[in-house]
Amino acid sequence: MQSTMSRTSSNTISRSVPVVVVCLAALLLSNALIYLYLSSVYQADRQLISSHEGCTPRHFKMVTMKNCTPWLQCAQINAEVRKLKLIGQGAVKKVYLAEWKGQKVALSKLSSLDYLDDFLHGLSMLEALQGPWVVQLVGYCLEDNILLTEHHPLGSLINLDSVLAQEHHQQHNTWQVRLRLAMDYVSILHYLHNSPAGGRVMCDSNSLEKTLSQFLLTSDFHLVVNDVDALPEVDPSRGLLVKCGHRELTGNFIAPEQLWPFRNEGMPFSDDLMPAYDERTDIWKIPDLTWFLMGRVPGGDLVHFHVFQIHEKCKKEDPNLRPSALDVLKVYRSVYSSMVRDNAGFKDML
Repeated sequence: MQSTMSRTSSNTISRSVPVVVVCLAALLLSNALIYLYLSSVYQADRQLISSHEGCTPRHFKMVTMKNCTPWLQCAQINAEVRKLKLIGQGAVKKVYLAEWKGQKVALSKLSSLDYLDDFLHGLSMLEALQGPWVVQLVGYCLEDNILLTEHHPLGSLINLDSVLAQEHHQQHNTWQVRLRLAMDYVSILHYLHNSPAGGRVMCDSNSLEKTLSQFLLTSDFHLVVNDVDALPEVDPSRGLLVKCGHRELTGNFIAPEQLWPFRNEGMPFSDDLMPAYDERTDIWKIPDLTWFLMGRVPGGDLVHFHVFQIHEKCKKEDPNLRPSALDVLKVYRSVYSSMVRDNAGFKDML
């Protein structure tokens, strides 16, 4: 009797072991498929907003265009582009909504010759950095100090909450969309820190609002960097460091190394004595941007919980201890895929 029970038990165990193995294999396979699916979706999304991908250099192609077209020059701009209305104004340039052959474009015109160098630097950066993370250049005319870029009707990233509050966009107000925007933001930093034009630092980022204004929200809810007037080159290996302007910077948003180090000793600010710094000032600001981007949506608190450790590293006083933008991006991608996977598993249980 005991022998029979032993054989029965061993047979049961031998049958259950393959079942467990099969279940584990199925689970691993499903996780891999979800990861591949998410990667393909993210890449497809990027291709949608990168309508000029596949064009040869110095050409553009907007979403509704079939063919790539050479950048517009002075004669074409003067004859074919029609200004519609003023949509933005800064110290360097005025920005108008304009139209070219039925296509909406943004026309930027130099506001004052005092900022000509900044304007020309911005144009040179647009030329050098063209790619999926940078607003598409449509053309320029140096004689009239005009440049044309692709128009994104949702406007600056600073409008995110008001855009998502609109009834026809409310379906996008999810942690998934918001975290993808944060991933875009960090991807842009990684691109700028390792760009074809050398490592670049975002110097127009002394406040949350100013930083947000550097990015445009695309119609399919991705980001492109738009304002590239202040992107000085950095290369610590060559001793090439930067200072963002020649005046004293203050506030809690900027990185500690951007503050005047002798402020507590009563010594007046001196640009000559102010130490320079590198791209890790951008890393310090990532947690604040992501906090804004995540807003107050279901699942947002869980995202903050998962990224807490990497954000803690971003806020290290010593810039050498901060992670790179790529390190942060890897964590964001991992959090995104694991939360999507967990959500899918929860729905299957229901």
